[in-house]
Amino acid sequence: MDSASIAIIGGSGMYDMEGLVGAREVKSDTPFGQPSDSIVLGELDGVSVAFLPRHGRGHRLMPTEIPARANIYALKTLGVDRIISVSAVGSLREEIRPPSDLVVPDQLIDRTKGRASTFFGDGLVAHIAFAEPFCQDLSMTLVATARDVGATVHEGGVCVVVEGPAFSTRAESFMYRSWGASILGMTALPEAKLAREAEMCYATLACPTDYDCWYEGEESVSVELVVTNLLKNVARSKEIVRQIVPKLSQDRVCGCSYALKDAIITGRDAIPESTRTRLWPLLAKYLA
Repeated sequence: MDSASIAIIGGSGMYDMEGLVGAREVKSDTPFGQPSDSIVLGELDGVSVAFLPRHGRGHRLMPTEIPARANIYALKTLGVDRIISVSAVGSLREEIRPPSDLVVPDQLIDRTKGRASTFFGDGLVAHIAFAEPFCQDLSMTLVATARDVGATVHEGGVCVVVEGPAFSTRAESFMYRSWGASILGMTALPEAKLAREAEMCYATLACPTDYDCWYEGEESVSVELVVTNLLKNVARSKEIVRQIVPKLSQDRVCGCSYALKDAIITGRDAIPESTRTRLWPLLAKYLA
């Protein structure tokens, strides 16, 4: 049976993962549609890993079009309990220097509009705790691994998630800085929120490619600038992924694994059978 315990979701510029032993593609169909692309399964240092390109191979999906629910659901059904997200971002702080520096954020601000951001509804109400949107244990391991490979990595920071696909106006960029944000991206939400609902650990390796448009004297963000700097980051990101996977073989001790324990408010007998069936991979241990 196809399975994996760790998933890598590759962002802009990261559409494959070399070095997977026994690599094979798995096509998934979920109650929320099909994932962004086929999921590639294989092993790194004897650990089962799943790789999914967030935007699809060839970068076919805009941030708004990413089927985040299908992506997370498909990974959940494969047995994944830890997700490492690799994402291109803009820097909102002078000290976070693109493309040399990396960031492992610990907070999010949601500026998206109308994206489907929960598995629940249709007769089942649940309210997860999301004060700490990233898994602290997985994030700490990611920071340590990035430093082990010689990267300059900023531990913590606020990521503003915007709808896109257009980049920010200068006024917006200055506003996000005034909020204390460190980086700017388009894809961490609803991905992180859905991972929490699915009781999966989630951490982001953010790769700054530009200074957005706030920094006078620096080139404003453009597709050309993003792509040029992405190419400088991809190889290093993949090396960090290869190095972290063997460190994640131990059992989880964080709260992510029981995020739904006190979140479901609907009476068990009141949950419609169709909803129960659709969400069984997420709810089995609570409804069995």
